[in-house]
Amino acid sequence: MDLSDRIETGMQTAVRHATANGCPDKLSKALRYAVFPGGARIRPRLCLAVALACGDRDPKAATAAATAVELFHCASLVHDDMPCFDNANTRRGKPSVHVEYGEEIALLVGDGLIVSAFETIARETQHAPDLTAPIISTVANAVGTPYGLVAGQAWESEPEINIAAYHRAKTASLFTGAVSCGAIAARGNPLDWFALADALGAAYQVADDLYDAMGETGSMGKPAGQDQLNGKPNVALELGVEGALKRLHELVHQAADAVPDCEGADMLQAMIRKEATRLMPKKLAASAA
Repeated sequence: MDLSDRIETGMQTAVRHATANGCPDKLSKALRYAVFPGGARIRPRLCLAVALACGDRDPKAATAAATAVELFHCASLVHDDMPCFDNANTRRGKPSVHVEYGEEIALLVGDGLIVSAFETIARETQHAPDLTAPIISTVANAVGTPYGLVAGQAWESEPEINIAAYHRAKTASLFTGAVSCGAIAARGNPLDWFALADALGAAYQVADDLYDAMGETGSMGKPAGQDQLNGKPNVALELGVEGALKRLHELVHQAADAVPDCEGADMLQAMIRKEATRLMPKKLAASAA
């Protein structure tokens, strides 16, 4: 089973459990709406790629971790789009969850996906209980406080934004969680992968800022121009397109060079370079190749 099949199978299983008989119909439909069809699924792909590079010693645990990471990501998008934050009307080319189902349901969808992520790990790692707590702890750190997604969202409410801390929490934290969980599930050392996660998370943020600044729908499917509209930090607006593109090149090379010595190093380095180019605005992809 290839990476995409493993991810989608994991997501389908998680959503099936979350929307089983007894779930209110509107909430059930909204949960599925928020998850399918997915975007690039880059975070779970990275999680599984690291697990493979480490030998993929427990594919079931790795798939559970990858699924949980993507459920957290989907939850963050639902909440991020709501009127109290970005007030974005579209996501991935269709109405955002709060537009389609209302704010109350959107809030519950985000909450439900977060709970589903933890449930997925607990349910799918029963065969390897020694992995359950480390994976749960790792993803909790990536999405909570003081350095995870919740903290990243909170920085937007501060009178002055620490840009480095903001980007690290809002974007890089879940990349760190993804690669760490991949290593843990394969019984590797997550500390070996932190440099890769930091560089790749920063590269992804720059790529997304380039989309936003150039007026193209971003790699996460959000409408263009949201950063300037909402007064958020944007590397491309700060450094200019050429400066941001140069920074992106540097970060991609850093990420590839940070892959530790392992049996799947060449595969992972190739994936990093391919994904980084694919996620760039089409106007710039040719020059980045």
